Amino acid sequence: MKKTENTEVRKHSWRHMFLTILGTVLCIILIPILIMNISLIVKSYTNSDKVPSVGGYLPLIVLTDSMYPEIHSGDLIICHTINPEEVATGDVIAFFDPAGNGTSVVTHRVVEITRENGELAFITKGDANNAEDQMPVPAGSLVGQYRTRIAGAGNIAMFMQTTTGLIVCVGVPLVLLIGYDVLRRRRYEKSRKADTDALLRELEELRSQQKNEKGHSEDDK
Repeated sequence: MKKTENTEVRKHSWRHMFLTILGTVLCIILIPILIMNISLIVKSYTNSDKVPSVGGYLPLIVLTDSMYPEIHSGDLIICHTINPEEVATGDVIAFFDPAGNGTSVVTHRVVEITRENGELAFITKGDANNAEDQMPVPAGSLVGQYRTRIAGAGNIAMFMQTTTGLIVCVGVPLVLLIGYDVLRRRRYEKSRKADTDALLRELEELRSQQKNEKGHSEDDK
C-alpha cells in the first residue's frame, strides 16, 4: 500500500513539474510578443506618422524574401533608431519606401551613400534582388538600423493580432493555467482533509486505547 502511494506521489510530482515548465515556457514565449503587439498597436494610434518603437528599438515583420538569406519572410527583425550621419555603406537599414505609398517600410542594404539636392541620401538594394532600388532614400525617410532577427516570430506576431490568434495564444493557455491551478488547489485541500481525518482517527484510537488501559488499571485495583 505504501509503495503504491509513493508511486502516485512521484507521478503527481513529475506531472506538476512538467506542467509548471510548460506554463513557464509559454509565458516566456507569448507574453513578450503579446506586450510588444499591444505596445505597437497603442503607439500606432497615438503617433501614426512614425514607426512604433520601444526604447528606440523597432520590431518589424518581414513580408518578402528580398533580403534572403540573411533575413527571411515571416521573420521578426529588430532595428534601432540611428542618426542618418552614422549610417555606413554595407549597413542594413529600414526606411519608408520613397517609391511606395509613404507608409510602407522596407529593409534593404546600403550600397552607396550620396546626396540628392544637397541632402544626404542612400542607394539601397535587397540582397536577393538583381538591381538597386529605383529611388534613393532621403535621410528623412530613415527608420532605423537592422540589428537582429527572430526567425519565424513575425508570423506568430501577425497571427496573434487576429481574433483567432488571441484566443489560441492567450485565451486557451490562460484558461488551462487557471484550470490547472483550480485542480491543484482542490487536490491540495482533499489531501489536507485526508491527512486531518487520518490524524483525528489516530487521536481517537489513542484516546480509546488510553481509556481501555485506564479501565484495566481500575479493574486490577
